[in-house]
Amino acid sequence: MVTTWKGLIDKYGAPIEKKALGEEIAVPELTGVRRVAHEREASGLTPERLAQILRQAQEGEARAYLTLAEEMEERYLHYGSQLQTRRLALETLDVSIEANKAPSKIVDFVHDLVGSSGFGEMVGSLTDGLGKGYAVCEIMWDYRQGRLRPSFKWRDQRFFRFDRRDLTTLRLEVDRSFDGEELPPAKFVVHKPRTKAGIPLRRGLARPAAWAFLIQSFGLKDWSAFAEVYGVPWRIGKYHENASDSDKRTLLRAVRSLASDAAAIMPAGMEIELHKIEGNHGAAVFGGLLEYIDRQVSKIVIGQTMTADDGSSMAQAKIHNEVRLDLRTADANQLAGTINRDVIEVAIDLNFGPQEVYPRVEFPVAEPEDTKALSEALGTLVPLGLKVGQGQVREKLGLSDPQQDEDLLVAPTSFSAEPARASTLSGAPLSCSCSSCSSLAARGTAAAAPPADLLADLFSKEDYQAIAEDVLAPLLALLERASTLEEARNMLAEFEREGLDTGALIERLASTTAIARGLGDVSDV
Repeated sequence: MVTTWKGLIDKYGAPIEKKALGEEIAVPELTGVRRVAHEREASGLTPERLAQILRQAQEGEARAYLTLAEEMEERYLHYGSQLQTRRLALETLDVSIEANKAPSKIVDFVHDLVGSSGFGEMVGSLTDGLGKGYAVCEIMWDYRQGRLRPSFKWRDQRFFRFDRRDLTTLRLEVDRSFDGEELPPAKFVVHKPRTKAGIPLRRGLARPAAWAFLIQSFGLKDWSAFAEVYGVPWRIGKYHENASDSDKRTLLRAVRSLASDAAAIMPAGMEIELHKIEGNHGAAVFGGLLEYIDRQVSKIVIGQTMTADDGSSMAQAKIHNEVRLDLRTADANQLAGTINRDVIEVAIDLNFGPQEVYPRVEFPVAEPEDTKALSEALGTLVPLGLKVGQGQVREKLGLSDPQQDEDLLVAPTSFSAEPARASTLSGAPLSCSCSSCSSLAARGTAAAAPPADLLADLFSKEDYQAIAEDVLAPLLALLERASTLEEARNMLAEFEREGLDTGALIERLASTTAIARGLGDVSDV
């Protein structure tokens, strides 16, 4: 019960009753219009009855339609699994909060609200609107830690009805009221997914899937009846022309007993023939029909059949998966809009008063391929001077703005051009004592000289010439002792087995390469 808040109004300026904020309004009842025990509609459903149910729903009497939609998810397995796939695709999305230049205390409050245990359950409950056309959660406000904080409870869609004038405004069902009551402000989250244009009761995926459910029910019943007798061969009993009615009845009982008992007796002179049916005609007729219906339902619910039924090539599956991402993105944007309107803005208004700007809750859908391409493009273009806003990149990657006291990820430290670090590059760690390395170390700091000058010192002509002379001197001396070409070849073959002393050259090249790489890391040229 809130007693310390006075003069509460909603965003439209309407007064809010403090007492109603913490009380449950759409409470289930044992009897009446909000009873939880509902009648069944799927059992014995006929085309005429289904047409009547759909016609009543579009006129505002949706109780039978909502009951049928609930039963369809339980009895039509393919429709239920595809609808669950689309719903869970939303529930698995991470929540992102866009500060939108709102004060930090309001942003922190929204972070706490989104991180509460009941927020995720509320999001999952609202996805039920995809099948039925709308979904409702009731908000109970509780004064805790100096703030009005919400908790949520899912409410059955049959507890509400739409205003008969526009079939869009939701009202609460109450006993002895033909049109119900107006919903109080700041008490309900009403999500109406726009799967198509029109009134909410005609947007639900259960409406077009209802005819598929009816055909699937009839087809499955016929296939079951066919399968019951398909494996049993035809039993044909023959009786003689003078057989009495009693003999005929005895033969009929014997024929029927073969189906269940596999044993029978009959008078002499009578015979039974068994005729086996070849081929699997049931799968071709009934199975083909049910498979066709399931594919149409997949198209209605998730927009494609490749990942649900066919599973063809990877290229085709990728194209079809992009269709699913489009639906997922649209569903996420609509869900975020509902939560921002009925939860975030209302909570901020009750605690901080109306604001010029509000933080926004989003459910970004990031494509892995696009994320990788974006990262590679930014890594190439940003160093070349391209200016990109961090907020836009976070939105693409599905990341929210960091909080003030949050630990931030930083780039790993690389070689720096600071004098204190340059001495470790040019001095002690290197075992090489050549003139170039000694000259580089003698400079004291790498930052004092341009990288181009340092590279020139590394590749000193005189230094490499001295090393090359030490390597080639034994070979040149050998060739000077040879008097003929054949003698020189023999001496070279013997020298090849002994090998050249190239240790100094290898050490020089290794140290020079390492230093050049370090200079490249600290240089901008």
